[in-house]
Amino acid sequence: MTSQPQIPSAPSPAGGRLLAAFAALALLAGCGAGQVRTPGDDEYNVSNRRDEALRLSGSASEGILIFGTDRTRRGGADAGAGPGLGVNAFLWRATLDTLSFMPLVSADPFGGVIITDWYSPPQASGERFKATAYVLGRQLRSDGVRVQVFRQVQQGGQWVDVPTASSTNTEMEDRVLTRARELRVMSAGR
Repeated sequence: MTSQPQIPSAPSPAGGRLLAAFAALALLAGCGAGQVRTPGDDEYNVSNRRDEALRLSGSASEGILIFGTDRTRRGGADAGAGPGLGVNAFLWRATLDTLSFMPLVSADPFGGVIITDWYSPPQASGERFKATAYVLGRQLRSDGVRVQVFRQVQQGGQWVDVPTASSTNTEMEDRVLTRARELRVMSAGR
C-alpha cells in the first residue's frame, strides 16, 4: 500500500470564525496595553473629574448636589427653588396656602401639580368646585402658575359640569402670586 501524500485542506468556516475572534481579542488587548490603571488614578482619588469640573465652573462646594442645586449658594434667580423641589418654592407654598380651603387629592412638588377634591361652599349647597394648579418653573414669575377651576351644579340629583367664569382662574392665579410675594418678602427679612 502506498500512501498518498496528504493535501492540506481549506480551513472550515467555523475554524475561520474562531481565528478571527482570537485576532480581534488580541487587537483589543493591545489597545490598552500602554495604560496601566490603578484604583487610585481616578475612582478613589480625591481630585477626581467631578471636583475638577466644579472647580473650573466656579461652583466648588462641599456635599452632594441634589437636582443640580447647590445648597451652599444663596441668591440668584433660583433663590426660591428649594433643593428638593422641581419648582419655585414660593409659588409652590403660595399655591398650597391659597387652595388650603379645599380638600387635597394630590400634590407633586417635582412636577409642580396640585389637584384638589370637590368642595361645596356652605353658602351654595347645590354647587361644588374643584381646582388643578400647575407651578410651571423654578423662577418666581407672574406666568409661573396656572390654576384651572372646575364647577358643577346639582340638577335632578346628578352633578352636571358648568363653565366657570373666565375671571375665576385669573383671580386664583393672582391670589397665588400675591401670597408668593408675601412669602418672598418674609424670607428676605430673616
